[in-house]
Amino acid sequence: MRTFATRSSHAIGYRAALLVGAATLLAASPAMAQDTGESDQEDAATQPTDEVPPQNRIVVTATKRDQTIQDVPFSINAQTAEDIRKTGSANIEDISRNVAGLTVQNLGPGQSQVAVRGVSAGQVVRDQPGVKEQVGVYLDESVISLSLFTPDLDLFDLQRVETLRGPQGTLFGSGSVGGTIRYITAQPELGVTESVIEAGVTAIDGGDAGWSIKGATNAPLGDIGAIRIVGYHTSYAGFIDAIGPAGGQDINDGTRAGGRIAMRLEPAPGFSITPRFVYQRIDVNGFNRQDVFNLYANEFTTPPTVYDDRQQYLLLREAFEDETFLADLVVEIPLGDSVGLTSVTSYTDRDILVSRDASALTGSVSVDLGYPVAAVNLPSNLRDTTELQSFTQEVRASSTGEGPFQWVFGAFYSQVDRTYAQRLPTPGYAAATDATLGAGTSAAVANGFPNLDSPYNADLPYDIQQVAVFGEGTYELTERLSVTAGARYYDFEESRQFLSGGLFANGDNNFDTTESDGISPRVILAYDVSDNFTLNAQAAKGFRLGGVNDPLNVTLCSAQDEALFGSFQSYEDETLWNYEVGGKAFGDSFSFSAAAFYNDINNLQVTLDAGSCSSRIVFNVEDAYSAGVEMELEFAPAEGYDVSLAMSYIDAQFDTTLPGALTAATGIRDGNRLPSVPEFQMSAAASYEWDFSDNATGFFGGSFQYVGSRFTQPADQENNPRTFVSNLPFAGAPGTDSTTLDLELPAYSLLNFSAGVDFDSGLSVIVYANNVLDENPLLSFDRERGGRARLGFQVGQPRTFGMTVRKSF
Repeated sequence: MRTFATRSSHAIGYRAALLVGAATLLAASPAMAQDTGESDQEDAATQPTDEVPPQNRIVVTATKRDQTIQDVPFSINAQTAEDIRKTGSANIEDISRNVAGLTVQNLGPGQSQVAVRGVSAGQVVRDQPGVKEQVGVYLDESVISLSLFTPDLDLFDLQRVETLRGPQGTLFGSGSVGGTIRYITAQPELGVTESVIEAGVTAIDGGDAGWSIKGATNAPLGDIGAIRIVGYHTSYAGFIDAIGPAGGQDINDGTRAGGRIAMRLEPAPGFSITPRFVYQRIDVNGFNRQDVFNLYANEFTTPPTVYDDRQQYLLLREAFEDETFLADLVVEIPLGDSVGLTSVTSYTDRDILVSRDASALTGSVSVDLGYPVAAVNLPSNLRDTTELQSFTQEVRASSTGEGPFQWVFGAFYSQVDRTYAQRLPTPGYAAATDATLGAGTSAAVANGFPNLDSPYNADLPYDIQQVAVFGEGTYELTERLSVTAGARYYDFEESRQFLSGGLFANGDNNFDTTESDGISPRVILAYDVSDNFTLNAQAAKGFRLGGVNDPLNVTLCSAQDEALFGSFQSYEDETLWNYEVGGKAFGDSFSFSAAAFYNDINNLQVTLDAGSCSSRIVFNVEDAYSAGVEMELEFAPAEGYDVSLAMSYIDAQFDTTLPGALTAATGIRDGNRLPSVPEFQMSAAASYEWDFSDNATGFFGGSFQYVGSRFTQPADQENNPRTFVSNLPFAGAPGTDSTTLDLELPAYSLLNFSAGVDFDSGLSVIVYANNVLDENPLLSFDRERGGRARLGFQVGQPRTFGMTVRKSF
């Protein structure tokens, strides 16, 4: 037996610490506000754009109206374009490390799962298309979130990235049960001619080199219009090496290319028409997986194999492709002096391919079925494809004038057609099947699928329709006290067909329909203790739609696993009530926000592996909770210096224990942690800016990021460290061999540095070094067929050096 141990962090306090921490954070706010005096918020909101604004001065649209962060009556963070550029952030995972309460589980390029405030149900993987997201993702006004496949958007030419913490179901609907992420792009500006071009290079220690070229231009279209054109291309550097027949170095390299064209027409004051087209394509040649065990090469095979860091085994090369096209149209019409009408029409067409080396999976079944060695060694390619067409229409009216009552009211409709398909082409498998199990077997189990060399085939077309009406209003009860109340009524209908065929399938042809309706309310109280210190409290409900599980692949199941997991069919809507108190304080040189929250979760949709069945299921857990405290602070202790700190402590646990053998098999035990979310997460950054010369400004900055320990799935907490026994006598391994792993993903820390010079001419040069200490963070646990075929971890990027040159015209 071989044992692998990973580090784990100590527990950070007890539940009582939540209340103590909240009291400490909120008590600190008034004192800080009193020390700094008053400021004119209206002037602050319109400060010059070449300065980096404190968080309180950033104007956001989290309530579908323009407000500064200080005026938004709930917890929100906004990372500006300058934040993104100077920290070298390349994706949402980089951004998450600087935002309290935001975590991202990296499952490979374009396959990140986002969680806010610990509301997480476990790893969603390639063959669960019916699972809905827990965090809504928007590109400006257009919803782009898709379970598992959170879009890996390029961050160039953004104004900011907003993180709205807590359920946002009232204004943003299903999928925002934990929170909402909004990418806000730079918009066409009338009367402005400007351009920017940016080029960058990166080098990964022990890996490959990459580069990027990006550009944007804004031009007027007469007196009433403007156009903005953005284009970008990035070549990703690889850092994973592979052994085996398809081996190579830096195999997870790739490219991301795309652009946006937006036009804005303002034929009359307050009346605007903004059509836009967005296109992006991602092509990645492999995955950031570090193998520990593989059927074909492990410590017990002949010859034995022990894997190095960032190394995997391949019989076939892998790939990920994501082609996204988005067209949207925003129309704003004034209805008198105090009411505005907004229409948002959006169409998305997305094609995704996840191509994996499934040879170990297929080969492990072949060993069980008694196939000859030659058949077990056949390369097998699991190809998951997603074709998505989505149409949405929102119309809303909102107040635009002054007065004690501000409101928004609207209606929403969406139509989503999504076809998910799986194929497992394994050339030569039909002949091996017929020779081993009897002539004609491969044709007899095909169920109409033409490729007899594919032992598993499935088509899952989905049709999802949604209608909703929503409204929210804020009324100033006194000069300092306001109340916000709103609700959303939703009605969904989802229909799905499940058709399968092949030796590993059941020959299914099922039709299922899921219907759901309900109301999602929110109430918020906000009190201005002083002109620069605000307290707020809220109760809000979020929801996530239910669905139907795919049938178990019973031909691959052990009798025990079939009996244990076979009864899970449909799963109900997940609902959450969030209760929180928070405070925001600001001054001329600092901003501070803190919140304490408690999420009461009902029917949490938990995702897990169905043992040996090579299937994954979703089921409801009656009661769970997520409670915690979060804080963010920015201040300038002296001229030229900026310091920021963000941290969160989250206690997220199950309040339910499943009966009998299900407890250990699922990890659903009272007191076990919800998966994928660290208890403690923090980041700290400091920078110094000075006059480099008469016409240039220099800056230097550093950041430290800490992410606590996590579990990928709930069951990983049971019998941990876990011993996996392959029961597969193959390639010299006896079949009784075992591998022991600590499935608690260890805490990790990242240290980053950056420096640069900004010239008055519009030229800027930035150099940076990320992950300076070359941590090898384990981001999620990867297993194939319950661990019998393959064991490994998704890992983070090694030490990386880079330089970016930017020129504005």
